[in-house]
Amino acid sequence: MQRLILLVVAFVLLAAELVRRRRNRSFKHLRGPPVPSWAFGHEYIFTRQQEAGEFDFACMKEYGTTWRIGGLLGSDTIMTADPKALQHILHKSGYNYPKRRDNSKMSEIFSGGPGITSAAGEVHQRQRKIMNPAFSATQLRSFLTLFQETGRKLCEKWEKEVVVSTPSKTVYVNKWLAKATLDIIGQAAFDYNYGALDERENALSKSYSTLFIDSSLYPTKLKLFYRTMWHYLPDWVLDILEYTPTRELKRVRETSRLFRQVADDLLREKGSEVQDRAEEGHKDVLSILVKANASEEPRSRLSDKEMKAQMQTLTLAGHETTASTVSWMLLELARHPEYQTRLREEIRARREVVQARGDTRFTIDDLESMTLLNNAIKETLRYHAIVFHLNRYALKDDVIPLQDPIVTTTGEVIDAIPVKAGTWMKLSFCGYNRLPSVWGAEPDVWNPDRFFQIDPTKQTKLGVYANLATFSGGVRSCIGWRFSLIEMQALASELLEKFEFSLPKDEVYDIQRVPAGMMVPLVRGKWHLGSVIPLCVAAVP
Repeated sequence: MQRLILLVVAFVLLAAELVRRRRNRSFKHLRGPPVPSWAFGHEYIFTRQQEAGEFDFACMKEYGTTWRIGGLLGSDTIMTADPKALQHILHKSGYNYPKRRDNSKMSEIFSGGPGITSAAGEVHQRQRKIMNPAFSATQLRSFLTLFQETGRKLCEKWEKEVVVSTPSKTVYVNKWLAKATLDIIGQAAFDYNYGALDERENALSKSYSTLFIDSSLYPTKLKLFYRTMWHYLPDWVLDILEYTPTRELKRVRETSRLFRQVADDLLREKGSEVQDRAEEGHKDVLSILVKANASEEPRSRLSDKEMKAQMQTLTLAGHETTASTVSWMLLELARHPEYQTRLREEIRARREVVQARGDTRFTIDDLESMTLLNNAIKETLRYHAIVFHLNRYALKDDVIPLQDPIVTTTGEVIDAIPVKAGTWMKLSFCGYNRLPSVWGAEPDVWNPDRFFQIDPTKQTKLGVYANLATFSGGVRSCIGWRFSLIEMQALASELLEKFEFSLPKDEVYDIQRVPAGMMVPLVRGKWHLGSVIPLCVAAVP
């Protein structure tokens, strides 16, 4: 009976809010695709795309960089890939366009608590200020040796277990890279060895490997409606609903439980050691968190829940996205062998410079000097945006400027859109990353050489790296983007120096980019393999 009452109250609140939004909407003249369902709008279509972003790309060709889509129960949402609109929402008015509350709550569930990805406003500011020192340029440079050693360890594994028995072998490269990046984030952030590359029995590693597919891929209409409805509910109701016994939520809670065991063990076993490191001024993530937790200044403290949530957030976000991006890059290099050859020659040439000066490892400056390597990383981040959408809503009335004017249903050309408080926004990062006006000709083609022609001074300032949207921008941009970039540079240079990557010859693998919370790879017709990118790996002669 209590659950029924809750559902009735929730539905009434939802209906009232949607009626208010329909009366107050100020963008009814925006063009957009026909709404397929009054009840679900386009929300269900987004979850059923065969390729993440295909809906965005089609709308951009038809309506320009900003358009209207249908939401739940006849409501409307503004969807945009416009550079100036994204800059306004993410940079100039970052805290005035928070995450939708349903998305924030899901981020909190994934993080196991109130972490930096779910916090808003002053709480987010406080958490970010506390954590920033752990991601300074100086601190990140100290991790380079760890990145390189892990990359070399992965190479040794492939040499012994994969390539030694045959000239080349088909390898699920993303699975191996996920193990490597999990080991890296454990060591760099928490001085903890997951032992993933050593095939240590690790329930948490196994749980992470299928988490997004199990929890977010292709939800039913009922579950989609149920989740979206969370935006309108008070916090005390959400705190109850997060324990709904659905398969997906149970799956996420189980992963959080496994991580809490690791975090509790880590803090118990290393508590005094970490405290000493924090007092000595060490700036690894765990030392920063422990120091904050012991601070006498309330604004400099994190609660136990917040601290563990940051640890879980960094572990999840800090290994899966980096591993996926490097894997997509290796796939594209396999599809473009001529660029792979040029890139390997660049790495070899830089290695000769390193050896001539008496060193054995690349420095940060060496990695930054490899233009072809960095262009390949940029192009992969552009073309294969792991986070392809963000959902936001307006806290107050505003006017959103447009860089690219659009034509309304009445034929009027407009360069700004007035919005009312409560308006839903869907930010298309994958759409922005494919704009010809920003990235030049043939944006639907993977071509790293495009960055030789791009003049960043002529672009609207948006992304934290190469002006890409992939790491977001503004006050809520990815705090670990530099960590991820150096990690990608180090791993890719180690792997490409020792191995050649090509498409498997024995079987054709059609890789889909499916929407599962973030963009993940699946082999069309072979989903039983899980999230895999199969490539033929051979030792460089």
